[in-house]
Amino acid sequence: MSRGSVTLRGARVVLRPLGPGDAQAMFAGLADREGMRLTGTTQSYNAQDVAAHCARVVHAGDRQDYAICLGDTVIGEAILMDMSGTEAGFRIALWGHEFRDRGFGSEATTLLMTHAFETLSLTKVHLEVFAFNPRARHVYEKLGFREVWLREDALQWEGVATDLIGMELTPDRFAARQGR
Repeated sequence: MSRGSVTLRGARVVLRPLGPGDAQAMFAGLADREGMRLTGTTQSYNAQDVAAHCARVVHAGDRQDYAICLGDTVIGEAILMDMSGTEAGFRIALWGHEFRDRGFGSEATTLLMTHAFETLSLTKVHLEVFAFNPRARHVYEKLGFREVWLREDALQWEGVATDLIGMELTPDRFAARQGR
């Protein structure tokens, strides 16, 4: 599937293709310890790694990476990844506590799921969420994602084990939750 250059506009956030110009914002976002915990990111990255990643995803055929923008400020990323046939994985991160619990993640997720099902004609989107992130799980369930598997003690974070939950969404479930 091609990456394309589509921009997705919501009421408050805009998703635009992520690119090399977003490396600095992404690198700064990786300093957000709570964001790292919520996504289970344990690896460290340097500025060069992030710049190379932002340049590489522009041409990747198996993923679509979007910068979540609030005005001119990049506040996170939303990604359709591991795109194969009619299925894809989903991942989202908001970079900074000031952007969480304000509905930006919900809006970005809704925009990207609409794009996934209505434009890309995907038949399933799947994701993973850690049990210590009930806010994200609530958003996903509200949009129609359902739990399909559980991996107990999948992550050790500061000496505490947590479960990993696999969820999936189909176009019908998403449409039903959107009132379509």
